Amino acid sequence: MKSRLFASVLLGLSLAATPVLAKSKAPPAKAALPAVVDSDPAHDPQNVLYLDLSNGGRVAIRLMPAWAPNHVERIKTLVARHFYDGIIFHRVIDGFMAQTGDPKGTGEGGSDLPDLKAEFNAMPHVRGTVSMARTNDPDSANSQFFIVFYPRFALDRKYTVFGRVIDGMDVVDRIERGEPPANPTRIVHAAMAADDAPPPAPAPVEAPAN
Repeated sequence: MKSRLFASVLLGLSLAATPVLAKSKAPPAKAALPAVVDSDPAHDPQNVLYLDLSNGGRVAIRLMPAWAPNHVERIKTLVARHFYDGIIFHRVIDGFMAQTGDPKGTGEGGSDLPDLKAEFNAMPHVRGTVSMARTNDPDSANSQFFIVFYPRFALDRKYTVFGRVIDGMDVVDRIERGEPPANPTRIVHAAMAADDAPPPAPAPVEAPAN
């Protein structure tokens, strides 16, 4: 995978190094999809993803097979392989999103599985949305995904939305910024809630200097 995967910065944000989307090839939504996201991790734990981050917090993401069944299945497959354990957030833009899922940490990597056909849907890129990164080719999503800090509706129907943060958005807000960050936040461990993984130990608090 030679091309860098990205979530484009639109709506007038000035970032010269960020690729701009070509005209979207997104098909129209075929049917109405359930927009309500269950916020209780105890409900349907087979579709709740936990990301334990190196900043000491846990993020709970509700995966939505009704929105993007093949993308959700891909995430579950990679989690079962422990693919995401140790991977950094390599592209984190303040006011936009945090991107991860590249074992190379450059934005050019992915898994050994084939790229996915796009499953663009009508779900909006609101705060906490989890969506797949891709190149200009709509069918190039593989393992990289991003979490939206603030709404970016210009991305709607151009990237595959497959979930939403239901707990720990404050942890997402603490992800180190940068492209790449100087001291990147990483995923210590990714697991499904059904695996009953214990939460991470709290980060140590440094004593104030005298």
